[in-house]
Amino acid sequence: MSKNRVTPEEALAFHLEPTPGKFEITATVPMTTQRDLSLAYSPGVAVPCEAIAENAETAYDYTNKGNLVAVISNGTAVLGLGNLGALASKPVMEGKAVLFKRFADVNSIDIELDTEDTDAFVDAVKLMGPTFGGINLEDIKAPECFIIEQRLKEEMDIPVFHDDQHGTAVICAAGLLNALKLSGKKIEDVRIVLNGAGAAGIACLELLKAMGAKHQNCIMCDTKGVIYQGRTEGMNQWKSAHAVATDLRTLEEAMKGADVFLGVSVKGAVTQDMVSSMADNPVIFAMANPDPEITPEDAHEVRPDAIVATGRSDYPNQVNNVLGFPYLFRGALDINARAINDEMKIACAHALANLAREDVPDEVALAYGKNLSFGRDYIIPTPFDPRLIHRVPPAVAQAGMNTGAARRPIIDMEAYELSLKSRMDPTASILRGINARARANQARMIFAEGDDPRVLRAAVMYQRAGFGKALVVGREDDVKAKLEAAGLEDAHRQIEIVNAANTQHLETYKQFLYDRLHRRGFDRQDIHRLAARDRHVFSALMLQHGHGDGLVTGATRKSAHILDRINHVFDADKDHGVAGITAVLHKGRIVFIADTIVNEWPDEEDLANIAERAATVAQNMGLEPRVAFVSFSTFGYPVSERADKMAKAADVLDQRGVSFEYEGEMTVDVALNSLAQEAYPFSRLTGPANILIVPARHSASISVKLMQEMAGATVIGPILAGVDRSIQICSTVSTANDILNMAVLAACKVG
Repeated sequence: MSKNRVTPEEALAFHLEPTPGKFEITATVPMTTQRDLSLAYSPGVAVPCEAIAENAETAYDYTNKGNLVAVISNGTAVLGLGNLGALASKPVMEGKAVLFKRFADVNSIDIELDTEDTDAFVDAVKLMGPTFGGINLEDIKAPECFIIEQRLKEEMDIPVFHDDQHGTAVICAAGLLNALKLSGKKIEDVRIVLNGAGAAGIACLELLKAMGAKHQNCIMCDTKGVIYQGRTEGMNQWKSAHAVATDLRTLEEAMKGADVFLGVSVKGAVTQDMVSSMADNPVIFAMANPDPEITPEDAHEVRPDAIVATGRSDYPNQVNNVLGFPYLFRGALDINARAINDEMKIACAHALANLAREDVPDEVALAYGKNLSFGRDYIIPTPFDPRLIHRVPPAVAQAGMNTGAARRPIIDMEAYELSLKSRMDPTASILRGINARARANQARMIFAEGDDPRVLRAAVMYQRAGFGKALVVGREDDVKAKLEAAGLEDAHRQIEIVNAANTQHLETYKQFLYDRLHRRGFDRQDIHRLAARDRHVFSALMLQHGHGDGLVTGATRKSAHILDRINHVFDADKDHGVAGITAVLHKGRIVFIADTIVNEWPDEEDLANIAERAATVAQNMGLEPRVAFVSFSTFGYPVSERADKMAKAADVLDQRGVSFEYEGEMTVDVALNSLAQEAYPFSRLTGPANILIVPARHSASISVKLMQEMAGATVIGPILAGVDRSIQICSTVSTANDILNMAVLAACKVG
């Protein structure tokens, strides 16, 4: 799989636009009237202040403390970049803060402390204790990180967690539990060799020992070799705690007959000879980033029986901290925990291990484009798994309650799990899943409008993000000049520029088009003009002949014009059951509206076709379709000839015997609002609809554009459904990112 390439220009643009940085703060209460302000500030705010002064626990009721984590660093060990200092670490800490929000709905603020003095650092963090429900320490060099964390744990009454140490340890432990299960070994019996005696390595070994690994069976190595009892060179108190009585002196000697290798060191630290010398069914966690101690290919070449994990997303079994810290803090915050203790970490590891042993949900399989099942290439859940949010935090919370770390135990665990399910935005995982599928498909994507800078930026992003090959239709000199103007001068060598002048297929294209159109009034001259000079027709011909896998167009011309051009090459019209389905994403909901492009005034048969097309698009995105035929009347009232066809469309689907939910006719509030639905207990919908079939193209267009302009909804589409090739038409107001999204949908063959 190709590596995801991010260029410096893209990275800087991402952090600069639309506003500098990666998050902002918004109010959760109304702030419009004088009364609102009086309640939010003086005099109303005095009441909760007095309540908290009387009983400190009520801070968790009346402030955001209970869902607020600080990500704190001094920038002494930034992401493998070394000591960049506090200010330069801020982008990383902002990034960590948005991961908390994205994966577990934990609000998080980054704090960079400009000091390398341990006492000053500890004092600063301790003084901020009242503000936060938890502290996540990040990118602090060893050995200071050990001292800082230990002191803060002792002196603060909220969870303090150094993720570089314990986050890695928890995921590593989860993977190891499953690897040992598969190889039929017990943690108390195995010989473990660890290479890399830094913060993460030491935490990994400590957690495994807490889970049953025997001290004498664990050999720790650093750059100077084995850490043995009596060694004096390059030692500290944290290494000494793991020194064993042994004659082994090198990593090579230690690896002979070992069951498990854990690497948090450097690329290439492990050789094939070392792997060959390990015990039967060895377990190798080569977690050095970005390049592992040994690649899975090299390890498997000499030991096909090895189970291998790395820190990389392009290999199976990724040890990824994002599986741990968001859910650990979620569980800890929800019991107002005093600490995150070993038992909570172990509970997290077991919950992750157990999750990997279960059947994988469809949306995860869709995201990876393959069925994952518990085994040598799947010992750790993927970050795509939607069950993480409601499976891991309850396990962490329960362990915290069992060990007395909870200030406020959860009484109803079932209700807690349900509340966790509803916390997360489903659209994010849908889009993430589609991205993963596109990356797996490696489609050659035709970008028809190579004269537009937005399209060129999207094509370059498509190629560099590792989705596949970008084929740009345009003139070489023009494309080059526009890329240079966009600061992407090196990109023209990566993308492929295609046009009528440089293809050897033009005569084939023209013959195909002539055979198709000569009875529709097109002569040879017309055909030449279409094939050689109209980029939309030329791109469609490329796709038709298999010279690309998908097509994205529409950024420069109105969709009706594009559709007319595409119909010269494909049967992409109403008579062939084609429909345009637009996805509207807003506040964690995704709703498809159809038809937005093909059918001007559909009858009931057309509406039923549109519903089937939309259901397919929803299923392609990993959703369970629920279709509502919407109008201004609900189930026959008020009576109207215009609404009548919407009810008849549901009757047509009855006759067709389709497998998805549908109902109608109904107003939009009845379709989308579960409270409004309660008035109609006979309705066949089991919940709010996610597909709205509207009476005509004008109502579809009005609905989508109103949501976009008034509500700030994200609009993806129209997705062209029902054509036998993958074509996506974006709108003329699309940004480069919108065009990229459409290319990703085309790569997944959505629709």
